[in-house]
Amino acid sequence: MRSISRVADVSINTVSKLLVDAGEVCSAYHDQYVRGLTCKRVQCDEIWSFCYSKERNVKGAKAAPEGAGNVWTWTALDADTKLICTWAVGGRDADTAQLFMEDLQARVKTRTQITTDGLRLYLDAVQEAFGNDGVDYAMLIKIYGNTPGKGDERRYSPAQCIGAKKVKVDGDPDIKHVSTSYVERQNLNMRMGMRRFTRLTNAFSKKIDNHCHALALYFMFYNFCRIHKTLKVAPAMAAGVTEKLWNMEDIVALIDARDERARNKNS
Repeated sequence: MRSISRVADVSINTVSKLLVDAGEVCSAYHDQYVRGLTCKRVQCDEIWSFCYSKERNVKGAKAAPEGAGNVWTWTALDADTKLICTWAVGGRDADTAQLFMEDLQARVKTRTQITTDGLRLYLDAVQEAFGNDGVDYAMLIKIYGNTPGKGDERRYSPAQCIGAKKVKVDGDPDIKHVSTSYVERQNLNMRMGMRRFTRLTNAFSKKIDNHCHALALYFMFYNFCRIHKTLKVAPAMAAGVTEKLWNMEDIVALIDARDERARNKNS
């Protein structure tokens, strides 16, 4: 944000306000229009980040704001259109998992197959949101071995995946399509596309609200403005949510339209 303020020669407060405005309108637009989806296969996952400080340092912080510590972003991705159907920001807990799955259920109008990793929080959340036999649900449980390497390099290397087990949980999921590959690739997109997700830097979010605004803007750009190289169209176009490819001017137009409605309401 400070780099943008220097390049554009504007105050960082201007950049911050624009981020807030864009995040609010993008979140509202997604909530209103990304509905009635006809997804056949949905992959779900969660990605870690932190706000203000890591969880272990929050107690010793002098002025930690509300929401400081670990922040988990839950995402649901349509395996066919690559659309981000919904997302949620919160803890890695049962309440967030429940809200996340309930929101997904409200957006998909057809029977769908859901695949998650082995996190047990998904079990009750999917059951409560979709009911008995309301979804074809399976888990992909990965088996990890020891972290490769020796010495300090082990700190920066993930554990080695030595296998995976596909488990049917509810309904009749197609075992051939029990996978989380696309949503895990989306996790990489998020780390590459949002500076605040880059680890071992000082670019992390300082306020949880700004973190959510950045996510809303990113997902709007990903769904509506960015052409997927395999699909040759934006995910929202492939999913039938929009008929045109958006650009950043269209997002700015959402801000202007909201401000115009506010002026008319107050006049």
